[in-house]
Amino acid sequence: MKLSDAEICRARVAQSDRDRYLSVLYAPENKRAHLFALYAFNAEVAEITARVREALPGEIRLQWWRDVLTGGAYSGEGVPLANALLQTITDFKLPPAAFEAYLDARIGDLYADPFPDRTELEAYCGQTASATIQLACLILDAETAPLAAEAAGHGGCAMGIAGLIRLMPLHRARGKCSVPLDLLQAAGLTPESFLAGDNADGVRAAVEMMAALAQEHYGKFAVAAAALPASLRPALLPVALTPAHLGKVKADKPFDEARPLSDLRRQWILMRRAARGW
Repeated sequence: MKLSDAEICRARVAQSDRDRYLSVLYAPENKRAHLFALYAFNAEVAEITARVREALPGEIRLQWWRDVLTGGAYSGEGVPLANALLQTITDFKLPPAAFEAYLDARIGDLYADPFPDRTELEAYCGQTASATIQLACLILDAETAPLAAEAAGHGGCAMGIAGLIRLMPLHRARGKCSVPLDLLQAAGLTPESFLAGDNADGVRAAVEMMAALAQEHYGKFAVAAAALPASLRPALLPVALTPAHLGKVKADKPFDEARPLSDLRRQWILMRRAARGW
């Protein structure tokens, strides 16, 4: 039996992004397929940047998505994920510029260059994780979505930075340092010495500063999210898992793969926030 575009997107998110998959189950039924299309796109791009070993093939794949989303030379015809996303963009009048900025930011994932400072790191998170939250809000409730700008900004930074911490084992294997240069300097490190891991105290300090930055943004997110209407809550729910994910990372062993959250714990956290908010 052939699966529909919507079913393929749902399966893609269920396999690749459990946090967002479970959060969609709290959205109105008529919005779920569109959220799955958005999140499947995010998962696909993340996999491209994680899978490729050379930057050029990754840039070609990202350019294909850019052309599909901007009506360029390529067509998304016959590609279920692209079909579903284009339909969602059309139905909810999602801004193409947000997707272009997202893809621009993701190009940086293909290279080993570290962020110059925390401001550039926050800008990256804003164009990727924060933008995804804002787009989800537009799908859920376009009228009140603008109210979520502050919460989405801080929530995306919290999620994005926590995600980079969790990806440190993968990034190290590729020779990539995700800690900004100003934080490395404060810890007495360079990108090379961080990846070498010889200065255990410095590495721990750098990771702890990254985690503190994520927690700082999460605290600001929680304050902003508390004032938002419940209609936007499903878009914010994935951020609620940030403290739990950070709790799984050991600052003294950042290059060891962190244990994942169980679905049961995810569901408990999401259910509580879905019912009570922040």
